[in-house]
Amino acid sequence: AAARHAAVVRSGNMSLGVNLLAGFARQAARALGPAWDVEIVEMHHRAKVDAPSGTALMLGEAVAEGRGIALAEHAVRSRDGHVGARAEGAIGFATLRGGTVVGDHMVILAGPGERVELGHRAEDRMIFARGAVQAALWGRGRKPGHYAMADVLGLSDA
Repeated sequence: AAARHAAVVRSGNMSLGVNLLAGFARQAARALGPAWDVEIVEMHHRAKVDAPSGTALMLGEAVAEGRGIALAEHAVRSRDGHVGARAEGAIGFATLRGGTVVGDHMVILAGPGERVELGHRAEDRMIFARGAVQAALWGRGRKPGHYAMADVLGLSDA
């Protein structure tokens, strides 16, 4: 409702770096296609209760969007025991918890004989506030509506 009267910037993560990573992941998935395997590996502090993290799911959505598929139909969230061969087009998630890690995320694209690794490490929770401030400054004076951090970073057409 607020977007009828103001510019509203929404994101599952307000970090500029994470949103840039999502843009890179979307582009890489589009360029490399489903023949390249994708795994999203994330690590957070020992007290985090959700898995995979919202940021990992956001990255999975970016990959799925780049491929033109629905994440819900291609996500593999756990592997244990004899699980058989990997299905083409699957987007895997690996979740790690320990220590005081703020948040580490890696998108791995593995092809025949080569691998691309895109990553981000959050070292301080202030990055979320800085991103939110940058989004607010960007939105000042904009037409009312819904916007994404991709708009703030100039990636919405990428």
